[in-house]
Order: sequence, then C-alpha cells, then structure tokens
Amino acid sequence: MTLTATRPTIYAGLVRLLERDHELGVIRSALAAASRGEGGGVAVSGEPGAGKSTLIGAAATDPVGLRVVRGGCDPLRTPRPLGPFLDTASELDIELLAGDEALTTVCEKVYDALRATPTLLVVEDLHWVDAASVEVLRFLTHRSGSLPLALVVSYRDHEIGPRHPARALLGDLARDDGFTTLALDPLSIGAVEQLVAGTALAADQVHQVTGGNPFFVAEVVKDPDRPLPASVRDAVLARAADLDDADLDVLQLVAAAPDRLVDRVLPALGVDLPTLRRLQETGLLDRARGGLVFRHELARQAVETTVPAGGSADLHARLLAAMERVGMDEPAVLTHHAVAAHDRERAFRYARAAADDAVRAAAHTEAAAFLETALDHLVTDDPRERAELTLELAFQLYMTSRLREAIDHVESTMTLWESADDAAGLAAAHEMVAVFEYYNARAEQARSHADHASDLARSAAPEDLVFGSAQATRGYLAYRRGEYDRALQWNDDASRVAVRMGDDQLTLRSRFLHAASDLAKGSGDARAQLADWIEAARSLDLDELASTGYSNLVSLDVEQRRFRAAENVLGESLPFTVEKDIPICRHWQTGVRSRLHFSQGHWSAALEDAGAVLIDDGMPLAMVWPLLVSALVPLRRGEAGPELALDEAADLAARIGEPMMRIPVHTARVESAWTTGDPDPHVGEGTPDVLASYDGDPALSWAVGDLVVWLRRLGLPTPVPDPERLPEPYRLSLSGRHDEAAAWWHRTGDPFAEAMAWGDSEDPAHRSRGVELLDRLGAVGTADRRRAELRRDGIATAPAKPRASTRANPGGLTNRQLDVARLVARGFTNAEIAERLYISPKTTDHHVSAVLMKLGLGNRRQVVVRADELGLA
Repeated sequence: MTLTATRPTIYAGLVRLLERDHELGVIRSALAAASRGEGGGVAVSGEPGAGKSTLIGAAATDPVGLRVVRGGCDPLRTPRPLGPFLDTASELDIELLAGDEALTTVCEKVYDALRATPTLLVVEDLHWVDAASVEVLRFLTHRSGSLPLALVVSYRDHEIGPRHPARALLGDLARDDGFTTLALDPLSIGAVEQLVAGTALAADQVHQVTGGNPFFVAEVVKDPDRPLPASVRDAVLARAADLDDADLDVLQLVAAAPDRLVDRVLPALGVDLPTLRRLQETGLLDRARGGLVFRHELARQAVETTVPAGGSADLHARLLAAMERVGMDEPAVLTHHAVAAHDRERAFRYARAAADDAVRAAAHTEAAAFLETALDHLVTDDPRERAELTLELAFQLYMTSRLREAIDHVESTMTLWESADDAAGLAAAHEMVAVFEYYNARAEQARSHADHASDLARSAAPEDLVFGSAQATRGYLAYRRGEYDRALQWNDDASRVAVRMGDDQLTLRSRFLHAASDLAKGSGDARAQLADWIEAARSLDLDELASTGYSNLVSLDVEQRRFRAAENVLGESLPFTVEKDIPICRHWQTGVRSRLHFSQGHWSAALEDAGAVLIDDGMPLAMVWPLLVSALVPLRRGEAGPELALDEAADLAARIGEPMMRIPVHTARVESAWTTGDPDPHVGEGTPDVLASYDGDPALSWAVGDLVVWLRRLGLPTPVPDPERLPEPYRLSLSGRHDEAAAWWHRTGDPFAEAMAWGDSEDPAHRSRGVELLDRLGAVGTADRRRAELRRDGIATAPAKPRASTRANPGGLTNRQLDVARLVARGFTNAEIAERLYISPKTTDHHVSAVLMKLGLGNRRQVVVRADELGLA
C-alpha cells in the first residue's frame, strides 16, 4: 500500500496500515475461512502505538459476510470479571448478568451464539484481561474448529508475564493449527520517507525520534509545521494546546475513566453538546461501547499527565459522584474511582461488593484482588473484622494456587484474634493454615496447627462448628498418613457436631472422609458412596469441597489400578476445576492424570501433564508423581539419567512423611538401579526403613507390592509380613505365575507392567515376548536391560532391536492425540471426531495420521482391533 506524497496531513489509520499488507492478508484469510465454516483466528501483538487496533479495524471493514463483534478488556486496577463478554452480550444476542452467571453458563451461551451465526469476534488488549474471560476464550479456542468463527485478539506481549492470566490462552493459540500469531514491527525508514514526503520534515530525524512507532509517526505527520516533538506525549498534547481550561477539564475527566466515560454520566458532569463538538475537533476522542474513549491509550495517558499534582483524586471523586447519581451499578468500575479518589469508605464498600460478584461468578482471581483492595481500605479499630476479611482473602488466594501468600495472610491474623480475645477465631485460623501448610508439603507444621486448632476450639466451644471443623481437618491429615482409626475417631467428633448444628458442609466433609477411608482399605461399596457425596456437594454449590472429593477419589482409583474409572472421573473433575476457577485442584488432578497416563503407557501425554504441574506455581504436595514420571519415562526410553528428579521427589516425600509418597519414590530408585546397573546406596540402606511402615495395611498394599517385585528383580530380600495380603498381580508374580500376572496387567491396561511380568518368567519364549512388548512401547532402555539378561543366561532367541523408523510408539501420543485415538478406537469417523472434539476436519486428519504413525499401524481398523492392547478401549 502506498500513500500520495502531496498530502501533508495523513490519517493516522492509513499511516499505521503502511507495511501491513501481509498481516492484513493473514487476518482476511481467517475471516474468509470463518465464512466457510472453518474456525480459527489471529493473535496480534505489538508495542503501544504499533497499530493493532487499526489493523484489526481495517480487516473488519470487509468482513466477508461475518457479523462483527468487538470487545475490549478493562484498564482498571482490577478488571471486571467477564468484562469483554458483558460489553458484547447484546451484540451476541445473549443475556449475561454480572456476578450471577456460572462460568460454564457463560461459555455455553457464548458458544451457542457463535455457533448460530458466522462471526468475527475481536477481543482487544488481552494484557488487561480478567481470568474468567480467559477461560471463556480458551473454551472457544478449543472448539473453534467446529465454529464459523474468526477470533482475533490483540495484546502487548511485554506486559504478559509467566503468571499473567492470558499466558495459558496464548499457549493454546500458539499450539492450535487454526491460529496464527502476528507481531507488528515498527515502520521502516522507507515508510517514514513516504509519509513525510512533501513536508519540511526529515525522514531520518522522524524515524530516530519516533523509533518507527506508527502512532507517534502519525501524530508528527498530522502537524508537520510544528517543531519535531521529543515524545508521543508532546505530539498528543500539541493537539489539545488550543483548548480552554473548561474543555481541558472535560478531556481530563475522560482520561480519568480508562475503560470509557459512559454517555449517561455526561449530563451529571455538566458536559454539553458544544463542549463535545470542540473536543471532537482535537481528533483525540472516539465513541465506543456507549461512551467516550480516547482513540488510543497513549493519547489518554498523555492527557492524564496534564492533571496537576494532587488533582487526580478530585477528578475521580467527581466521576464517582456522577456515577452514583445516575445509578451505575458496576462495583468494579466504582472501586477503581473510589480508590483513585482516596475515598476509603467507598473503596471498601465497592471492593467488597465487587468481590462478592466475583465469587458468585467463580472468578476467584478477581475476588482475591478486590478483597485485597477492601482490606487495604478497611477503616476499623475492630481486630475481629480485619481478621475475618483477611481469612476470606486467604481462602481466595488458596483457591487460585497462591499458597504461600495464603499462609502468610492467615498467620497475620493470629495476633488480631488474640487481641480480640477470640479463641474460636484463632482456632479457625490455625485450622485454615493447617490445610494450606499440608498442601504446601509441610506436613509436620500442618499437624501442629491442626492440633492447636482443636485444643483451642475444645476449650472455647466444644460443641460448635469451629471444633467440628478442626476435628475434621485432624481426621483428614490422619487419613493421609494412613492412621485410619484415629482419623475416624476425630471424624466422628466432626459428624456429631455437624448433625447437632445442621451444617451441610461439615456433614459432607465427615462423610467424605469416612467413605475415602473405607475405599483406601479396599471396601468396594465405599466408592459409590464417595461419588454420591461429591454430587451432593456440587448440588449445594460447595465447589471446593466437591473438587477435593474428586481429587481423593481419582487418586485412589489410580492407586488401586482402576484406570478406566479414573479416566471417567478426570473427564468430569478437570473441567469442573476450570468451570469453578479452582486452579489449586486442577494442579493436583493434572498430576494424577500424569500418573494415570504413565501407568497406561501413554508417556508423552504423561510428560506433558507432569511438565504442566512442575512449571506451575501450585501445591508442592502434587509434585511427587510428576517428578517420578519425569525421571522414569526417560529412564525407560534409554534417555538422560533420572537422578535429579528422583532426588527432588525423595526430598519432597520426606517432607510430607507419608508412606504413600515415600514408597513409590523408593521403588523408582530400585527401578533405576536395576535398569542402569549402577548401585544406589539409598536402596540398600533405605529399604528396611521404607518397608517398616507396612504392617499389612491394605491402603499401602499396591505401593508395597510394586516395591517388592522390583526388589526381587534386583535380587534383594523382601521382608514383607504376610505377602498373601498383597494385591493379586503381585501375589501371582511372587509365586512364579508370571504369565497369569502378565494377563492381569493386560486386562487392567498397564502395558509396561505386563511386559515386565513376562520378562520375569524363566520361560525363554515369555521373556522374549516381554522384550517385544517393551520395544513396541518405546521402552528402549528397559528392553536393552532385558536383552542383556537374555544374553547373560545364554538365551539366543532374544528379539532383534527394531530400527527407530519401524518401532511403534504408543507412548508417544500427546493428550490431544490420545483423545483422537480413543475415538478412532470406538469407530468414529473423522467428521464425527471433529464434531466431538470441536476441531476442524483438517486438524482431525492431521491427528489421525500422527496417531497411526506413532502406533505403527497402517489403518484405522487396526486401531479398533488393538484398542484394548493399546490402552484405548
């Protein structure tokens, strides 16, 4: 695109479209695809002034039959939950009520609206996005292949750090074949030469001063006869230089409303039509979303700097008063202005209301931010009120995986409760921090706090909810240690209080613990009971309790090798953690899924989940198995050594101090020593101590059985009391019935355990079969170790090592490929898979081809035939 050299005044939009032909073409291609029913989109990044909005606007002028819906994120201190979707609800023809909509409801409403009509949906300024809107956008992204949707988002990349809410969304967009990411570069000096041609401006000077920033260049070229400004601020303010004080005052009011100054507030501020006309002549303002906004955020910031020192509070106070007079009911916006106005009473009141809205919407990230604001502006001499608000904040921090902050906040209330002489409040604080410290992998500190909470509550109110809750927490910690009698004794105290007080939450907590204890000890009926209590918690909107119930249920399912049941639970529980914005539980359950994939031989998917857990700042308690997966998969594949991850897992398990954590870590050390042939002092010295924790406890029998079988392979003694009480596959192996053990593992869906059971046999044919299974799984390191054993024993029939190009690798499937493979195994066509997984048919074709290649199979029928063997049934 070229501009005529004879026009000294150039429209800013045209300037910022210069050298954007490629980017404009990419967006228009996405629009054309959406008009054909092929969903996808574009993420546009660039510095302020790079021309993101102008580029998107130019593409939207020719939407090829698409409905155009444009929304933006709020530049508020704390953004409104679901702000972009609340603002665009009328254009999407849906009704959303701030603070009253569950996140899943919002997702489904938006999805249904987009499914019905081909749409260009633009969400600008993701660097200001709220966490709830991110989840809606991720929901749409994962289903974009089935929608006639072009989703275009813009953001400043340098403002989105590792923990920014939008980071996960940008990761999704980068991995999705239907999306393209565009980074807008500054204008070249050649482009600047075109723009200043016919003026007295020197292109090299303009380029040097502006750095090629399109917005800055546009501001310079609009007034070429003025002295070259030194900054964007100078260029913008030159356009307001002729305003009188009254008009500048209104311009400053608009600048003080960063989201927009809504039309209905203007009369309350005394802004009349002639004033608006004069302001329009500056070229700085525009209309959007029913109000006045600056054409660019850089312009707003420039005008904001003209407010004299100390004058900003007055502007915000005037805006706040005007909004109250017209009855605006947006607590998030009112909070922003009240804080800026230094109005502590209003800031507290509105932040409290905004936090309540956020909690109802399951937007815990924003709820925490608003509660922090409320706490900062709390004006009271009552230590009890401050302590109660701090505990509320701590709970929201916990829900969003900010454990260390949550612990610090709870501990800060201890002196407040003491000064209020409130033993019950102090007990509640100790109980809360006990839970948080346990998830923080500080089990000893957790038990100390729980015991102290119980003692305080018993003295203050032995029949009150505080005591019942403290006993429930003590019971849960004892259950996790395997001390079931003590756990149930304390749990009975909680149950008695719950019945007397008629408290549903405490009643369900006590029922959860009882059912989980019975299930851990092997009771078949307890699983159905635990599932029922989870549903009861969901029906009562006890989201955190329901999610915790899911976490315990699926952990026991995987531990007791109910793999298909575990898949079903995770299929419900992980979406629930997203729907209810509970990342702390999502962190744990993703770790459990990592272990499940590992056991099923889906090792790439296991590593994918393990990496997500380890890189995230969640609960350390959840990291033991992801560390083990990170160590054992490379070990089995014959890749880099596992020592570092194993050492980390051992240190973490020692801090937690639970046999259920320590035994698998020790087993991994034994497997490493067997596979590598390198002696490990931890194995010889630590085995007696690890096994000493087992006294026939059925909850530990699976972990102990695994350890004993690995010790037997290493030729070490296995002093286990009553080995007949171990689970069936280990009894079969220990009694020499290796073929029956292999068959058991095959039925269960653990191909590695099946292969190892065949390899433990003395029958050369069985041992060769075990090597073949290991080869097929991609367990190169383990297979090589078995081949060495066969050569040592003089067995000449060892299978030849397959070439890498012909080796099947079911362990190489990613999570998405696993989803596709399971549907292929069930006989779904590509079109049906695309509809089921909300992806495009083209993307489905790619996934199916990758699945067949990694499985080493020639066609879909072979996937169906071998589905059980491959763990896809």
